[in-house]
Amino acid sequence: MRLNCFILLLVATVTLPSMAQTKTTENLQKTNPECLSLYFYNNTLRMLNQNEDAEFDALIKDIEKMKFLMIEKEDGFGSAQYKKLISGYKSESFEEIMTSRFQGRNFDVFLKDKNGRTEGMVVTVNDSTNLYVLDIVGKVALDKVTSLFSTIDESSDIGKKIRNFTKKD
Repeated sequence: MRLNCFILLLVATVTLPSMAQTKTTENLQKTNPECLSLYFYNNTLRMLNQNEDAEFDALIKDIEKMKFLMIEKEDGFGSAQYKKLISGYKSESFEEIMTSRFQGRNFDVFLKDKNGRTEGMVVTVNDSTNLYVLDIVGKVALDKVTSLFSTIDESSDIGKKIRNFTKKD
């Protein structure tokens, strides 16, 4: 029994660091303490699927966890800080895979791959007033990234938090 507990503890200790969010995202949050920060696990994301949409379930099936940050640009976050952020992700072996534009927002997608397997994904969503970062342990199909962001943005509870955050005094 003790041996089983020891092995379980050892496995948890070894696997937890490999499932951590990126250092760049952690630093971004530390240097912007006023940012909105939310964490989602796969089960939490499933709760967003109020309509029980099978496509959304398929979209999130490979997400272990996700950190969502929102930074208001009026707090001093500009293009120089964005370039530094992107350099940070690249220094952690993330490759820029895709850039697109959707509903007036720029989406940049970065993947971290090891031996042909996607370990992590970072999506930055940039518009004129805010920067959103989705730091994902796991993966999302590239053609569904905007759907994931839209679902989070349009979720009544999360959307309300985001709107309240942007209207703070």
